[in-house]
Amino acid sequence: MTTPTLQSAPMTAAGSPRVNLMPPEIAEAARFRQIQVVLGAALLLAVVLVGFLYLNAHSSVSDAQNELDQAQQQQTALQAKLDSLASVQQTLDAVQAKQSLLNQAMGTEVRWSFMLNDLAFRVPSDVWLTQMAVTETATGRAAPVATGATTLGATAPVTSGAFPIGTVSFTGVGFNHDDVAKWLDAMTKMKGFLNPTFSSSTEAAIGDRHTVNFQGAASLTSTLFSNRYVASATSTGTGIATP
Repeated sequence: MTTPTLQSAPMTAAGSPRVNLMPPEIAEAARFRQIQVVLGAALLLAVVLVGFLYLNAHSSVSDAQNELDQAQQQQTALQAKLDSLASVQQTLDAVQAKQSLLNQAMGTEVRWSFMLNDLAFRVPSDVWLTQMAVTETATGRAAPVATGATTLGATAPVTSGAFPIGTVSFTGVGFNHDDVAKWLDAMTKMKGFLNPTFSSSTEAAIGDRHTVNFQGAASLTSTLFSNRYVASATSTGTGIATP
């Protein structure tokens, strides 16, 4: 043990001297403890700061992960919705394909009952038909043809976007040649009839009644098509036009 040394001290106010009897080792230990306290406080502050930074960074990473998870969930939901709509597109494609087949099969349909009903109303009262024959030549919805000369029995060019689809021939009886002329005039007003004409008109008799036997014909046009199975121009490709 070190023997304490006497050191002179400044004089007090009363004039008596002060003597420091504390060993130097104790003073050094006290200073070392002070340094330890300061360093411990600095270390604690550093730990708190690092913890705060770690928590802040962890929170940012967690927020970013949550946003990523939400984006992935939205992508999954949108993909599922898109997959569910694929069947709708397949259905539309199938409908359009069937509509095309229906147009091809029934696009040239003529509702002959309607035509005969119209004909019955237009034939003059002094004329009656004994025979009628229809010949269809159209195999598809051909493009329109231009106006031109025509002869009986030939394919007749037509206008207004219509095109020839066949011919119709008649055998009938009237009371005179004027009745045949009335019949021709009535045929010009028939829907789908073009260039009606007669090939013969001969006088005859039924009992004691004077009559005229005649034969005639007309060209038929595409205006007779019902268009019941043809998609309209304003449809989306899945509708069917009605007559």
